[in-house]
Amino acid sequence: MQKNDDNKSSKSCEITDILYGSETAKALTNFTISELKMPRAFLWALATIKSACAQANQELGLLDADKSAAIQVAAKEVADGFHVNQFPIDVFQTGSGTSTNMNVNEVIASLVKRHSQQKINLHPNDDVNMGQSSNDVIPSCIHLSTAKLISDELLPSLQHLSDTLDAKASEHHSTIKTGRTHLMDAMPLSFAQEISGWSSQISYAHDQLKNSLPSLCKLAIGGTAIGTGVNTHPEFAAIVTRVLSERTGLTLSPADNYFRAISAQDTAVQVSGMLKTTAVSLSKVSNDIRWLSSGPLNGLNELQLPELQKGSSIMPGKVNPVIPEAVLMACTQVIGNDTTVTLAGQSGNFQLNTMLPLIGHTLLQSIQLLSSSSSALADKVIKDMQVNHTMINQNLVRNPILATALTNLIGYDKSAEIAKKAHQEKRTVLDVALELTDISETELVALLDPKRLTGG
Repeated sequence: MQKNDDNKSSKSCEITDILYGSETAKALTNFTISELKMPRAFLWALATIKSACAQANQELGLLDADKSAAIQVAAKEVADGFHVNQFPIDVFQTGSGTSTNMNVNEVIASLVKRHSQQKINLHPNDDVNMGQSSNDVIPSCIHLSTAKLISDELLPSLQHLSDTLDAKASEHHSTIKTGRTHLMDAMPLSFAQEISGWSSQISYAHDQLKNSLPSLCKLAIGGTAIGTGVNTHPEFAAIVTRVLSERTGLTLSPADNYFRAISAQDTAVQVSGMLKTTAVSLSKVSNDIRWLSSGPLNGLNELQLPELQKGSSIMPGKVNPVIPEAVLMACTQVIGNDTTVTLAGQSGNFQLNTMLPLIGHTLLQSIQLLSSSSSALADKVIKDMQVNHTMINQNLVRNPILATALTNLIGYDKSAEIAKKAHQEKRTVLDVALELTDISETELVALLDPKRLTGG
């Protein structure tokens, strides 16, 4: 899937060079709610489906070879990101996405007419849309574009973040630090162990999203208007999904039940929930990093982040955790997007969901935000962040909660007395325990060894 490229301007049309037709023009008049347009990934999926449908109709003897070839050439131009200004319809349109489907049909028909110098005249509905309905094409676009973006962008980004975290953890198996629960001092752990928790969260999200691909790869194409397959060949869907599989690298097949695939968006809702979980995980990692790098004098100051830019327009020398903050905003958007997709998924009335453009737009936005956020966190934060060993060791030695290691020998109450006295008098647990117990110094040193208490 290719992104927008200014170098494609040679094939792109000027804004006054209109390729779409009357149905698109009507939609532009009717739908003026926002300035949001359908994402490039969605247009890629729609054009790719149109191309596969043309080949299928040719194989079935329903569309002649010249028309099929011409549709496929024009559709590829659209899929490759040319003519993006020819798809101006608002996301907030008819709930089936019919206007966007008609838009693409009209543009492809116009391109064929232009490329053939008027020798091939296609009807947007009879030829480009042959064997299709917006009601099966648009749900298929949601699944195809979502699966492709997850496969090509989000999963690699999450894997990269997990690998970067693992590499950083490998540097710090011997870095023992104070753990925290309820934001308060707790038992020690290694910094590698702390990072492993972050990495495991990301790996879990990766695996759950990867497991969603088989459901996303079931397409509604072939169900046409309401799931009965009216006006399409019974072998059409199998050929379309075979062609799409060959062209996308995904293993696609017709939906097991067209009535579910067209009337409901349960898979989209499920995937959105996984994206929300991923956003929550990235938020956890980002917030931990913000806390651990807080300071430098009045915070935890255990981590030092790369200085990417000035932190303040008025306070010189200030360094802020700008990337974690940006990631947190992106994750907040994704979490809100899940509510949008959930509510939109409820709009499956009888034989059609009528919030398809909103679902498609929102899902793809979430995937792209999480993909970019994961890469930014890995490359601009995790890779080059440094550990403040002086601060970590200072906090570790003075941690009164180390007295927990003595409870099996002297009980909870005596250990609590040692912990409180150590904190109040700013002394070490070892020093106070030598004073208040009969345990030898050698045994206390062994019992209170922070590394031993990490289980490492």
